[in-house]
Amino acid sequence: RWDDLCLPQATAGPVRWWPCRGGHTEGWQIVAQKKVTRPLLLKFGRNAGKSTITVIAEDISGNNGYVELSFRARKLDDKDLFSKSDPFLELFRVNDDQGLQLVYRTEVVKNNLNPVWEPFKVSLSSLCSCEETRPLKCLVWDYDSRGKHDFIGEFTTTFEEMQKAFREGQAQWDCVNPKYKQKRRSYKNSGAVVLADLKKFHRVYSFLDYIMGGCQIHFTVAIDFTASNGDPRNSCSLHYINPYQPNEYLKALVSVGEICQDYDSDKRFSALGFGARIPPKYEVSHDFAINFNPEDDECEGIQGVVEAYQNCLPRVQLYGPTNVAPIISKVARVAAAEERTGEASQYYILLILTDGVVTDMADTREAIVRASRLPMSIIIVGVGNADFTDMQVLDGDDGVLRSPRGEPALRDIVQFVPFRELKNASPAALAKCVLAEVPKQVVEYYSHRGLAPRGLDVPAGEASAGCTP
Repeated sequence: RWDDLCLPQATAGPVRWWPCRGGHTEGWQIVAQKKVTRPLLLKFGRNAGKSTITVIAEDISGNNGYVELSFRARKLDDKDLFSKSDPFLELFRVNDDQGLQLVYRTEVVKNNLNPVWEPFKVSLSSLCSCEETRPLKCLVWDYDSRGKHDFIGEFTTTFEEMQKAFREGQAQWDCVNPKYKQKRRSYKNSGAVVLADLKKFHRVYSFLDYIMGGCQIHFTVAIDFTASNGDPRNSCSLHYINPYQPNEYLKALVSVGEICQDYDSDKRFSALGFGARIPPKYEVSHDFAINFNPEDDECEGIQGVVEAYQNCLPRVQLYGPTNVAPIISKVARVAAAEERTGEASQYYILLILTDGVVTDMADTREAIVRASRLPMSIIIVGVGNADFTDMQVLDGDDGVLRSPRGEPALRDIVQFVPFRELKNASPAALAKCVLAEVPKQVVEYYSHRGLAPRGLDVPAGEASAGCTP
């Protein structure tokens, strides 16, 4: 993003340098040349092999609208020998230099020559740089698990043409394989792609719009009290209380919590624990209030959470297993009650501090998928040096998270932060990492629900909320 790269330089006066892995250029060069390619450099100025970075500058008008598109196809070519094709569609924007920029890739529809792909939303700036006559190219492929997808066909259109054809009920394009067309006189197409639905929305609300409209962010802190953290009486334990310096949990709690505190409207945190035997019966609990007041589990600010944690630790027995699903479900029940109000007024963020492997991974995935439909996000902070591979799976950055039953998450609501890599970072760097996805997640939720910020008038017939891809 241009504003991420050059925001500090977007002021009057000389344009300053911005670093790129040791390489550099000037902001005005990018704007003037439209496209700048520079080699990536290692330390001491050595080239990083043949790697390069290319920055493309585009002048985008003030259009912050977005569209929802839904495609299907019929009578596609069969590319598989013993079954039918597994088609997916790619939509590209044609840039000024005639290069292709991927806008969206659909899911794969297995064993089907007449696929119906899920609807998707995309901003007009991403789709066509807000130029409705800019060419768009659609390619249809037969999926191959080894990555060698078979090309079925393609067509070129524009967003302007899409709208006109859809209004006239003729939004259908021949899916053409140029090689077949060149070789066979009788060749017509390899099927057809139909624009099944098109919805154009004119207003995209920002995270700030919702906050200014009175949306309140509520944080819940959940702390891992399982035995894998080590005996708190042992100095090697992640829960060891040293009178002279904070343990790993306190470091993470204070560093991350103080950042989150600035987002919380009333500075009161629900503080929960999981994986310990608790008084009076010392039965294992996976969602207990660390102040031992189940009627009011809130603490005043992060300092209140710290005090509750320090008072709680000597009273519980660290046990297990590391079950996270009950905590997620508990917060989700509160978020579900808010969802029923039909207003953009309350959003819930669960901050989980844990030392490693989740035991109830299947139940956790199920709970996250259900929570993805609620006004809720989850930040998982990994404490210590354990293997956090499972946490990376829950963070849906590498693909859509699915429940054990195969149901996909509606939104990516999980952000994983390995604290060991950030505990020496500046507050600004830590804040950027911890809260990087929260504004987008908030806007995506209210966009999906069609809820505008409170207090804003929405013109009749216009979508009340939007999102950026």
